[in-house]
Amino acid sequence: MTSTRVLVLNSGSSSLKYQLLDMSDGARLAVGLVERIGEENSRLKHEPLTGGGELREEFGPIADHDAALKAVAAELSKDKLGLDSPELAAIGHRVVHGGQTFTQPTVIDDEVLAEIERLIPVAPLHNPANLTGIRTAQALRPDLPQVAVFDTAFHTTMPESAARYAIDVKTADEHRIRRYGFHGTSHAYVSRKTAELLGKDPSEVNVIVLHLGNGASASAVRGGVCVDTSMGLTPLEGLVMGTRSGDLDPAVIFHLMRVGGMSADEIDNLLNKKSGLIGLCGDNDMREIRRRVDEGDQEAQLAFDVYIHRLKKYIGAYSAVLGRVDAIAFTAGVGENAAPVREAAVAGLEELGLAVDGELNSVRSDEPRLVSPEYARVAVAVVPTDEELEIATQTYALVRTPHA
Repeated sequence: MTSTRVLVLNSGSSSLKYQLLDMSDGARLAVGLVERIGEENSRLKHEPLTGGGELREEFGPIADHDAALKAVAAELSKDKLGLDSPELAAIGHRVVHGGQTFTQPTVIDDEVLAEIERLIPVAPLHNPANLTGIRTAQALRPDLPQVAVFDTAFHTTMPESAARYAIDVKTADEHRIRRYGFHGTSHAYVSRKTAELLGKDPSEVNVIVLHLGNGASASAVRGGVCVDTSMGLTPLEGLVMGTRSGDLDPAVIFHLMRVGGMSADEIDNLLNKKSGLIGLCGDNDMREIRRRVDEGDQEAQLAFDVYIHRLKKYIGAYSAVLGRVDAIAFTAGVGENAAPVREAAVAGLEELGLAVDGELNSVRSDEPRLVSPEYARVAVAVVPTDEELEIATQTYALVRTPHA
């Protein structure tokens, strides 16, 4: 029997998302989510996608990630998709921060685990949860290859001129301070799919990818290689996001400490959880913001305008970085579904070769598509992202050794 299945795990601080895929054809066999891990009202949502199975939900306390993964394994077994199946080739783990060390998907061993742990100071919210998921999976299937796919890996090709902050080099190196970038699996997948949409090889195409979800980031991809991205040492830098400020004068932090009497933790919470769209208008759902804009709400209008202004600045900046732009690709929840955001982001940028066709832009679809008119010099694309498929693809490519 050939092992062609990959289980993808995305472990958050109190959640565990998963997908089981068959890499012989890329089909999803099951998807699910465990949330509120460690609470009394934990929820497991499991959906088998083959054999006519139905969505199942269970509520009740799930103490930790070990219990969560065991519950997931039990659900998969009910559908004859268990973790003990000989058809399972590997488990692929999303790991947020790989620093400069990990530039490719990597089979996990003790040394890899130790390095992910050493990176916790630059990813305190993410890497500990990722480590927990890995160790839990290793305990359940110690015989199976476990692969880490890093959010930062795609961006490690940035030149030093883009990756360096202009601070004392010795201090920066001592504390690993540089621009790493995130959402890398999405940017890799979408830039490649955009080239396919244009009927070209990725090496021939320059793309600006706009990953617009609750978290948001932009990247400049030249010939399939990332040369710049908007997030930095952490996912706080760059675009205006749902609850994060994005770019900010660093002196604002000193001002809040000295004049506002705020602690470092309070400022961290302000910039990561109470800023961005929610800080500007009290909502971080673009659908609700657009509804309010349409009703004449001035706070919502300001939030939308600030969001779009920052987007345009990055489109312009990355046009300059790339020199030649063949396409701009919108992806993730907002990028894929919010036609007004796409329209506003390129409005007034006709001199850069950008335009959208109103009719094409208003169409809803799960397929990659162009929304620019034929005459536009730069293609504007909507490309649904698929980070789980990208993680599974990279994992399977690394461990593929068919056996009977």
